[in-house]
Parts: sequence; structure tokens; C-alpha cells
Amino acid sequence: MRLSVIAATAIISLAPALAQTTGSINVSAARAKDAKTAPANASFEAFLKGLWPQAQARGISRATFDLAFRGVTPDASIAALTKKQSEFTAPIWGYLNSALGGTRIPRGRDAATENAGVLAQVEARYGVPKEVVLGIWGMETNYGSFKGDKDTIRCLATLAQIRYRGDFFRDELLTALELIEKGHVERAELRGSWAGAMGHTQFMPSSYMKYAVDWTGDGHADIWTSTSDALASTANYLKGYGWVPGLPWGLEVTLPERFDYRINKTSFSSFAAAGVRRADGRPLPASGEARLFFPAGHRGPVMLLTENFDVIKKYNSSDAYALAVGHLGDRIMGRPAIQADWPVQAPRLDKTGLQEVQRRLKAVGLYNHDADGRIGSGTREAVRQYQLKTGEIADGYPTPALLAKMRDAR
Repeated sequence: MRLSVIAATAIISLAPALAQTTGSINVSAARAKDAKTAPANASFEAFLKGLWPQAQARGISRATFDLAFRGVTPDASIAALTKKQSEFTAPIWGYLNSALGGTRIPRGRDAATENAGVLAQVEARYGVPKEVVLGIWGMETNYGSFKGDKDTIRCLATLAQIRYRGDFFRDELLTALELIEKGHVERAELRGSWAGAMGHTQFMPSSYMKYAVDWTGDGHADIWTSTSDALASTANYLKGYGWVPGLPWGLEVTLPERFDYRINKTSFSSFAAAGVRRADGRPLPASGEARLFFPAGHRGPVMLLTENFDVIKKYNSSDAYALAVGHLGDRIMGRPAIQADWPVQAPRLDKTGLQEVQRRLKAVGLYNHDADGRIGSGTREAVRQYQLKTGEIADGYPTPALLAKMRDAR
């Protein structure tokens, strides 16, 4: 639920054109716009009227409610942003190049040096490696350089009114009101991204309520301006979701010829016995379990992922995002880049093709989610099961060739 670098760049690049267009609106167009605004505001007032009993049931006072929504109107630009999350739509190699490109790695190393003491103490207390915390900080706000300055209440109210993701944003909005009511934050402090995420590492209000840490001991968990509070809060969040100390998030590996692709999730020792090797030449961990992950199919890099990868996904459910966080942290620590080549020239399915794959998998009982055209863990596992049934290399990656085979099988 976070605005990607690609989306942000696109929006910024459009700003001058939008300004020129707005400046040239004629009188009749302006009147038409006013006519549309009136019912929209009326609808928003009706939304707030319906929200008040729910807020009251959570212990929100009328004074706090009125303060929170004083002068607030819906943000018409937000609906479009919900469709521009590149971690779900861009090729994974393009997403990684954007996420780790530019100065992100050297800036991360500078941030690691500048905050070495706090990071070491946070790691010791919560068991989460400093590079993972740095990876999230870098991915979320480029180490605090772009935390967002949108009104959190306005953003959450807009998303709640259009029922984006069902009741999720309504609940986050109510929690944001609780933060004000209980004195955790001042109304003016609630600033962040278009999706309601706030501070150095972009906490949603519910995450702040559960995991925010006052590391500095000044009586306020300040994720907006205190780097120490934000880093500790992030580590506390990951610990809360089950981070396993001493277990890597994932490793790049190579597979032997004639590898048995029926092997998917097992112990590191069993992978080693099957001929799986780390790409950097070091031995696999002596203990723990992992699963194979082919982010771009068997012709691209191959990873072993652990349950800590899934903990990172609690921050953002995209495989691409979690891979970027882990890899960015590794690069900050001086570890090598992903070594295998990405299949950038290979044909790819577009959203329509992916939706058709999902529908066909659903028709044969292998997939029970919406056909949303996004490659997530559910789609990958369903594809892998289909590949095992049809004698294909079971990498879990949907391709145009796989879709053609599905069509022929009718």
C-alpha cells in the first residue's frame, strides 16, 4: 500500500501539464466542475455522519472527531494512485533496478554509519538484523528523504469512503482518530503518504498503535522526526510478526542439472544433499528450512526463501517488495548483487493474460482467489501444481507458453 518510486516520478512529471490545463479551464467547464463537487461533498458529509457512531463506539469524543475533520474534503487524485503500485505490475527486474538504483545503496551505507549505535542496540533488543531495518527504511522513504506530506486523515477518509480494500481504510481512519484522542499524536502531526502511511518507515495508524517505540525516552514515539524511534519501531514490528533471529531472509542459489523440481520446501541440509549451492560459493546454513523461489522463472535467478521473507511481506505483501528490502540490506552490508541474469527478452504475460491463467487455474480447482492479474504467492503455487501435473518445469512462473498449453488442453 505504498506509493512506488516509479509512480511518484510519473506523477511529478505530469505536474506542469496539469497546472497548465487547470489554468485554462473555461467558465462553463468550471461550472460543470462545481456541479460535480457539490454532490461529492454531500456524499462525503453523509460518509462522516455514518462514521461518527463507529468513532463514538471506540471512545472518540465529539470534539476530537470535529477537530480531525475540520475543513477536510475528499482528495480526488487518490483513486488513481491505487492503480499505480509498481511492485505488483512492473517486471521484477525493473522494479529491483528502480528500488536499488541511483544513490540508494551508498546512502544506505551512510545511514548505517550515522546510526550505527542505535542500529546495534535495536538489533540486540529485537533480534532483527540492522540491514533488514535499513532495507525497509530505504525502500519506504529513501532514509527519510521523502516521508510524504499529505494529510493522513484526508487520505484515509477518501479511501474509506470509496471502500478501497473493503473496511481496511475505515478501520485505519478510526485508529488514527484514536491516536489523537489518546494523546499519542497531535492532529497536525498526522502527515504521510497518500495511503495513510506515516513517518520514516511508513507506519499505518494500526501499526503505530501496536508497535511504535519511544526509544529516546522522551514520552513520545515519534516516527516522523526521530530516526531512533522509527528504527526501533520497525524492528519491533518485525519481531511482533515472528522474525526468527539468526535465520537469513533468503539466499541466491544455483540448481544442479536434472534437479527434481518436486522438491520445493525442505531443510537447508536436504537442499544441500540435492545439489543446491549458494551462488556466492558459501555453504548453506546448517539449520532451518527454506523454499525455492523463481522470481522470473527457471531461466532467471533462483532463490531460497525462509519464513523471515514472509515476515517482511507483512510490511507489504508483494514478493518484489520483500525481495528488494532483503537485497538492498545485503548490498548495504557489502554482499554481492544477484548474480544470475534476468530473462529480460523473454515473452511476458500482460495483466489480461495473467487473469486468464488465474481463471483457468480456478476452473481446475488449483486457485481460489480473485483473478486480479497479479503474480502473488497463491498464483505461483497454483501454477507450480499445474506444471507438476502436466510435466513442465515446476517453477511457478506463468508464461505465454503456459497459457497456450492451457488453451490447448480444453
